[in-house]
Amino acid sequence: MLFLILSILCSVIVGVIFKISRKYNANPSQIISFNYIVAIALCYFTFSPNLQELDDKAPWGIYAAVGVLLPIVFLFLAFSIKYMGIAKTDAAQRLSLFIPILAAWLLFGEDFNTYKTIGILIGFTALLFILRKQSDNKENKWIFPAAVLFGFGIIDILFKKIALYTVVPYTTSLFFVFFISFAVSVLIVLYKVVVEKEKLAVKNLFFGALVGIFNFSNILFYLKAHKAFAENPSTVFAGMNMGVIILGTLVGAFFFKEKLSKTNILGLFLALIAIVFIVFSQLQ
Repeated sequence: MLFLILSILCSVIVGVIFKISRKYNANPSQIISFNYIVAIALCYFTFSPNLQELDDKAPWGIYAAVGVLLPIVFLFLAFSIKYMGIAKTDAAQRLSLFIPILAAWLLFGEDFNTYKTIGILIGFTALLFILRKQSDNKENKWIFPAAVLFGFGIIDILFKKIALYTVVPYTTSLFFVFFISFAVSVLIVLYKVVVEKEKLAVKNLFFGALVGIFNFSNILFYLKAHKAFAENPSTVFAGMNMGVIILGTLVGAFFFKEKLSKTNILGLFLALIAIVFIVFSQLQ
């Protein structure tokens, strides 16, 4: 249970760092790029990946797709936290779990039981309530959390496909994906520096290092939690998603004074109910 709690904390702390970095006018694209330097280093020293295990049969196309998507969706995550707050962004990220579930049904013909169908319906209702604009909120940019939801949903599908290729250890694949993401993030930073005349700043390196530490720790503890609950993965699934939504809401409300309407709060509550139904559907 300790690993699960630590994973939840690390996930929410990443959002907190982006929120705090806004006060220092830090650059999100540079933070994300520096984040991958730290994540790559931690992944290398923690898992000791062997790139020689990658052969011609490895899912190179999927590696490339995930590597490109991760930094781009991470940027949307940063903007979503900026304009919509931690609570709504974390909820949107966790509700992204419905994208692979729908893909399994639409693309692979997986059967839907009653619990899963109810969970999907409640989940999308929750999303509408969570993203509902308050009348006095001029900065409501629902497109960002929506991009976070769909982006992480697609990434989740691709990571599941990577996990199916068991010839290469998952951690080795993860290291290679991080490396591609770093290369893509560097291209984004170079474009902004050369074309948009943005300046590199030490503060972005500092925030990027923090994001990298907690982003990698989130993954590490999540994997350890699944290993600890190997016979009951639904516990990790439910605990992680519900824990992040609840903690993210509390942190946003009490530490950053994020305003949530009654409709938004109802949406967050429905999101938790939706996750419960999805968990029940996996137990059937």
